[in-house]
Amino acid sequence: MSDGPKLYTSKPKKAQLKQHKGNQFSTPSTMETPPPPQPPKESFARRYKFVWPLLLTVNLAVGAYLFMRTKKKDTGAEDVEAVVNVPSAPVASTTTSTPEIPPPAPSIIEPLKVRQPIPEDQQRELFKWILEEKRKVKPKNPGDKKSIDEEKAILKQFIRAKSIPTI
Repeated sequence: MSDGPKLYTSKPKKAQLKQHKGNQFSTPSTMETPPPPQPPKESFARRYKFVWPLLLTVNLAVGAYLFMRTKKKDTGAEDVEAVVNVPSAPVASTTTSTPEIPPPAPSIIEPLKVRQPIPEDQQRELFKWILEEKRKVKPKNPGDKKSIDEEKAILKQFIRAKSIPTI
């Protein structure tokens, strides 16, 4: 006696549908079987295995960027130290090619002041102080070490000499 699908004018509630199905198929000899077990969930790493190479690449790129950025800062600091250690010498002006800075007027030039010569004992003390400072400097590479050693040797010659050349 199957009547076919029943059409309702209003939607039945879930409890009514379960009761209706239970009455239709229930027999005393059959027992309901439990649903089949679900397969075990994959781990997070296996579920998103396509993300790991991307994550590794990005991590390496950021590390390389930070490494190179610190290297650039170190080289900039060495350039500043090199400029500081170079003795002052007359420098030719190269700003004449830029139109923004006008050349100085000739009437502004002041005559050089003639200073008294520094006594030899003060010069020796100055050389000794410079030598002590050179000893404190820690070279970063063999080229720096060689130049510092040469400067120290020159200072030692000035300190040991009987007469010091005038500055």
